[in-house]
Amino acid sequence: MLKNERSISTQAIQWKCIDSKKEGKRLYYGRFVISPFERGQASTVGIALRRALLQEVGGTSITRAKFHGVAHEYSTITGLQETIHDVLVNLKDIVLKSDSNNIQEAFLSVTGPKEVTAADIILPPCVKIIDHSQYVATITQPISLNIELKIEKGCGYRIENSNGDNDGQFLIDAVFMPVQNMNYSIHLLGSGRMTRELLFLEIWTNGSLTPHEALNEASKKLIELSNPFSDVKCNNLSSLESKKDSIDLTGSPSLQLLFDNTSNLEGTLLKNTFIDQLELPARAFNCLKRAEIHTIADLLNYSQEDLLKIRNFGQKSVDQLSKALRERFAKELPNKDLGINRWRF
Repeated sequence: MLKNERSISTQAIQWKCIDSKKEGKRLYYGRFVISPFERGQASTVGIALRRALLQEVGGTSITRAKFHGVAHEYSTITGLQETIHDVLVNLKDIVLKSDSNNIQEAFLSVTGPKEVTAADIILPPCVKIIDHSQYVATITQPISLNIELKIEKGCGYRIENSNGDNDGQFLIDAVFMPVQNMNYSIHLLGSGRMTRELLFLEIWTNGSLTPHEALNEASKKLIELSNPFSDVKCNNLSSLESKKDSIDLTGSPSLQLLFDNTSNLEGTLLKNTFIDQLELPARAFNCLKRAEIHTIADLLNYSQEDLLKIRNFGQKSVDQLSKALRERFAKELPNKDLGINRWRF
C-alpha cells in the first residue's frame, strides 16, 4: 500500500498526508502516516496527539445570546416556531472561525415570515461562518426577531447554566472543538531488530480547520507544553544536601503554598476534563450524561455502589469505567463509606 509513498528513513521521522477529502462544508477528513518509530514510540506519539487534537486545538463558538422581553429559555415568542431553548441549541451548533482572541459581538435581526439561517447573522470582519445554510429558526408571522450574540475562542467544552437573568441573557454551552474525531493505528515494518513502527492518523474536523492545520496546531501545543522541562535543573537539591543543619521544609509557607496550588491545579484539571476522555461504550457514556455526570470531578463523587444505582448502568459498565479511570487518570472511585464528598473541589 505504501510502496509508492515517501521512502522510509531510519535516520529521521517523516510524515505524509496519504488521503484528504472534503465530505461537506462541516466535515473534512485527512489520513496521515508518520514513520519510522522505534518499538513503543508510535503509541506514545499517538496518545499524545489524540489528546492534543481533542483538547488543545482551539475553536470558536457562540457563548451568549440576548433576547428582549424573554423571561426564561423555555419561553415562546408568538410567530416563532421554536422555543428559546431550541434556538439556543441551534446557535450552539453553528460552526465559526475567528482570527481574534477577543470576545466578539454579533447580531441577528430578521423580519418574517422567513426561515432563519446562519447567513442572517451579522458578524464582525474577523469572524467567518463555515456553513451559511445552518438552520436557526423559522418565523411564521410578520414579526421581527432580534438577538445579540457573544462569540469567543477557547478549547474543549464549556458547560454553562443557561438560566436567563434579568436582562434576558442566556449562556450557551460552548463546543470549541474543531476536531470532531481522531483515530490512530500502529503497523509494524521489517522484522527482528530492524522492526520499525508506522503510525497512521485519521482526523475529522468541522471545517473551521483542515486536518492538516489541526495536526500542525496540536504538534505545536505539545512542543509548548514540554518546553519548560528542557531547562529543568536540580542544583537546589545538592545545595540543600551540603548544609550541615537539617532543614524542616514542612513548615515553609512557600512550600505549603506550592502543595496547595498543586492540589488546586489537580482539582481544576479534573473539573475541566470531560468523561468522553474515558472512551467508554456509548451506552455507559449516555447513562452517565443522563445522571448529569459530565466531568471526571463529577464522576469521583460516586462510589461503585452509587453508580450501580444509575438506571441501565450495570457491573460491566462499572468495571469498564474503573479500568479506564485507573489507566488514563491514575484515579480510583471512592469507597462507599467515605461518602461522596471525598473528591469535591
